[in-house]
Amino acid sequence: MKKEQIDEMMIEVQTRLLESRKPGCMWRGHLSSSAISTAVSVFALYLIDKHKYALNIKKGADWLKRTMKAEGAWGDSAESPANMTATLLSYAALYAVDEPPYEVKAYLRNKFGGESEEQLIKGVLNYYGSDLTFSVPILSMCGLAGILTRWNKIPPLPFELAVLPQKLFRFLQLPVVSYAIPALIAVGILRYKKGSKGVLSPIRNMFIPKCLQVLKKLQPADGGFLEAAPLTAFVGMCMCGAGYKDHEVTQKAAQFLIDTVREDGAWPIDTDLASWVTSLSLRALGKDIPERQFFIDKLRTNALKEVHPFTGAQPGGWGWTDLSGSVPDADDTPGALIALHVLTGGIYCEEIGNGVKWLMDLQNRDGGIPTFCKGWTKLPFDQSSPDLTAHVFYAFQLWKDELPDDLRKRCETCSRRMYSFMQQAQTEEGAWIPLWFGDQDAPDEHSPVYGTATAVDYFSTSQDLKVKEMALKGVNYLLSVQNPDGGWGGAKGVASKVTLTARTLAALASYQEVSDEVIERGFGYLYQLYQQGEIYRPEPIGLYFARLWYSEELYNVTFLLNALKRIRQYRILFDKNG
Repeated sequence: MKKEQIDEMMIEVQTRLLESRKPGCMWRGHLSSSAISTAVSVFALYLIDKHKYALNIKKGADWLKRTMKAEGAWGDSAESPANMTATLLSYAALYAVDEPPYEVKAYLRNKFGGESEEQLIKGVLNYYGSDLTFSVPILSMCGLAGILTRWNKIPPLPFELAVLPQKLFRFLQLPVVSYAIPALIAVGILRYKKGSKGVLSPIRNMFIPKCLQVLKKLQPADGGFLEAAPLTAFVGMCMCGAGYKDHEVTQKAAQFLIDTVREDGAWPIDTDLASWVTSLSLRALGKDIPERQFFIDKLRTNALKEVHPFTGAQPGGWGWTDLSGSVPDADDTPGALIALHVLTGGIYCEEIGNGVKWLMDLQNRDGGIPTFCKGWTKLPFDQSSPDLTAHVFYAFQLWKDELPDDLRKRCETCSRRMYSFMQQAQTEEGAWIPLWFGDQDAPDEHSPVYGTATAVDYFSTSQDLKVKEMALKGVNYLLSVQNPDGGWGGAKGVASKVTLTARTLAALASYQEVSDEVIERGFGYLYQLYQQGEIYRPEPIGLYFARLWYSEELYNVTFLLNALKRIRQYRILFDKNG
């Protein structure tokens, strides 16, 4: 590893990052196209108006047939292995609008152990377990497409609960996660209308108009729920199937799908992650940030200024994009706080205090930080998460000395509780399991390497001896799972990835206890791929809700640049100090 090699690579990567942004704009990135998004969007448009949207339906169906894998199946992205969900939804869409290739049915028959309706329903429900967020919409789409006819075998959803105040949802133990209330309403009403009626039917009927009003209120200005094509399309198709084809919600959902379709006929899993990739870019660039004041103003403007209609979240947080369908969360909020510290050098403003308070109010009883809402359910995405907790911990460490006294004291108390959670969440090997990133090549799809590298990185500036001790245990785990090629995969023995290797190197470079040999081997893996022109290859490491994989082109770039700068900064510093 030579300084000249680091500089050569760093200049190239930084140039690529700077050129990927239009002047006067945030970084918007580019998410991989998704078979799931495309399948459900095509089918929703088909139900809503197959004549008006005929061109989009055909282009989407052609894209699905063109991207089918040899075994007659689809993965979430082009780089993902085949899976049941993507394949079943693609089959359902093509079954309704075109003609599914014959190989697909054989693949599904093998997955479900047969082709009966009972086997299909049982297979989907077993795959997703107690979380009905995705399983019931999938089965509902199969019913609307004509693959299933036995609606009573599909679990019902208590759509009536959506009329209750949002503050009560955390006590109801809903069968869907916090962001899925639109699906609870639309899919729940469809399932109710298609199923057999009972003695409570007149009462349930009375709730439908009120629930539709709630759904209308939850829909963002651009029509896209969470800026996500799958959720928006599921709502649109179920509204249509329930007899509400001309409803405002249905028509706005269709318009969102038309507005976000790509030239080749496909849809990404979400419109973009502009706020997230901008925060990553700013942290990676450091002192080399262009248009600094623009980003300061933009980040301050993007902070939520009022109660969010979708989740009921209080003002103060940041979402993953500046588009109307975004909602505040506990990864993008600390990301924005950290980016503002980079941009201003630690100059306090009102948005900082509001963001810190928002995160403190989100903290769960166990001391950890969930994604969207405090203690909603026992489902995974509403539970405390180590990667989010470590991110918040670092943001608090950066800003605590600049906070007003009362907020600073509360921040210190919250940080101690976060430490306790992280201590409990750390495995015997020293790893942490993240929530929002995984490794599709790992047997269990988990990525303890990402979770551990994230925590080790964010703990590196803490002066607390207990935190340092916990971090060094994480460092030792990362050292123990480095692959023979010098890189890291999501877990021990899993194929090395550019993103995971860069994320790990950025964390390890901060620790003097890590040998030069470890850093050199990791850099060697990256430099070899750089020389081969493969450093920017798509790597689906993002695990979106309900096991949906995606890649984002700026992950490689920002993770790489951050790693290269950290290696250069800390290794030179350590060399000087002997």
